[in-house]
Amino acid sequence: MKILNGSELAGFIKERQKNQVRTLSKKPKLLILRDSDNPVITKYVNLKKQYGEDIGVEVIDTYINTDLIKDKIIHANKDSEIHGIIIQLPILKKELTDELANLIAPEKDVDGLGENAKFDSATATAILWLLAGYDIKLAGKKIAIIGRGKLVGAPLYKMFKASNYHVDLFHKGSDLTKLNQYDIIITATGVPGLISSSMLKPGAVIIDAGTASEKGVLKGDLKEEVRERNDLTALTPKTGGVGPLTVTALFDHVIQAI
Repeated sequence: MKILNGSELAGFIKERQKNQVRTLSKKPKLLILRDSDNPVITKYVNLKKQYGEDIGVEVIDTYINTDLIKDKIIHANKDSEIHGIIIQLPILKKELTDELANLIAPEKDVDGLGENAKFDSATATAILWLLAGYDIKLAGKKIAIIGRGKLVGAPLYKMFKASNYHVDLFHKGSDLTKLNQYDIIITATGVPGLISSSMLKPGAVIIDAGTASEKGVLKGDLKEEVRERNDLTALTPKTGGVGPLTVTALFDHVIQAI
């Protein structure tokens, strides 16, 4: 069974990005806006800050009240020194997510969350890189995406449909027992242990892009029993799968935005 190690792939791309940034006339700058310090959000913000430092991109981490995010976006849109703007999701007032994402200038929407963003979703891009990097073929395969969130499910489904792949979207209320009919399963619900071994057929490729905090411990969507199987074709590790490549894809967009 292949272990889909995103950290390894990200390392190669990171070296290329370092060289790219060195050739730029000015330093790329990324603004992160967040209204929470829960463990999952803090972890990903710190990863981005460290990654930016490693490749020479300035990262501004702004922790503010949700009601102030709108004004920050408007100001940053006009600031020529800021090349990328992201809202670290989820925000506390989830009902404002779409409004705020669409407020980001399309050319600075490096997470690809807004309707008119000039960049694809960073997480969806990371999953495509992961599949390509390990030579997982999509043509002729039955693909299931579990979860239709803005970060992963919805944009990835759109990208797969545009490429004419056979893809189905599962969401809350869908019959997950039907997953055993699929060759490639990408899950991103943030519901720990949602996917059990009995739902997966031998030879399947499983990508777990779900992230949640359970008693301070980061958890994916897969039950631990899935990792005990040896008849799967490929599987992401507990850590170091999609996450590292998502950060890499995000910074690729920041560099392109300058």
